[in-house]
Amino acid sequence: MDHQKLANRIACTVLFAMALGWPAFAQQSIYKAPTAADWSALAKLPDFSGVWERGGGGGGRGAAAAPAGGRGNAPARGAAPGAGARGRGGPSLTPKYEAMRAAAASAPAPEDSQTANCLPPGMPGIMGQPYPMEFLLTPGKVTIVIEAYTQVRHIYTDGRSLPEEPDPKFFGTSIGRWEGDTLVAETVGFNDFVQHARGVPHGDKMRIVERFRLTDPDTMSIETTISDPDALTVPYTTTASLRRHRDWTISEYVCEENNRNSVDTSGKAGIDSTLPGTNKK
Repeated sequence: MDHQKLANRIACTVLFAMALGWPAFAQQSIYKAPTAADWSALAKLPDFSGVWERGGGGGGRGAAAAPAGGRGNAPARGAAPGAGARGRGGPSLTPKYEAMRAAAASAPAPEDSQTANCLPPGMPGIMGQPYPMEFLLTPGKVTIVIEAYTQVRHIYTDGRSLPEEPDPKFFGTSIGRWEGDTLVAETVGFNDFVQHARGVPHGDKMRIVERFRLTDPDTMSIETTISDPDALTVPYTTTASLRRHRDWTISEYVCEENNRNSVDTSGKAGIDSTLPGTNKK
């Protein structure tokens, strides 16, 4: 979506909201009070509770390769998780978007970036950060609390449908359903900060499908498929593995105060890897 189209959509949204009244417009869906049956049904779902650490490739680390008690490396800056990608060389771009990638690759890297200015990576990059995340299951919704940039995702499982005209966001709008023991989440509606790679924007029809499932009691597999008929010749799938830590809590991450990230006198970036509630690293 170009900036003019986005500006027109925002203007129309504001006028529509003023006509309806802000409270009425903002409340697009009303939660019903959970019943005993809702809580009973929730208890029968797979146990996703607790704090999970990403392992494997991409920006994360493998459990065997990292220092004991470490919390990962510096945050990945790209949009895609990048672990276990099917095929080689990353996503296959259409000629128009490949030209954009080549132009960006040959241009000097920008001195600044959105994450340097404390804007979070968009989807699916926020799910690939080497910081823990916590899953909270309640009737009609799965909430993911992500330590990186103190971000929160909502995956709605209350039967609502994907919006036809989604509000562009960093994380889009996610609607989920359970297929047996697998949570399937479809996400649409991304803002202009979300890119396939540096200098490669997404198309208006970009869609992300995630499949969350337990492969053993304390290991979660996340398969992420990105489809974008404007930018990608074929859908692009990555897989990642998360390990549960029942004795961890999410730590405070205030980007503006650099309380989790730091840069030393030589300009090298690093993180505070102290475990929650301890003085150990």
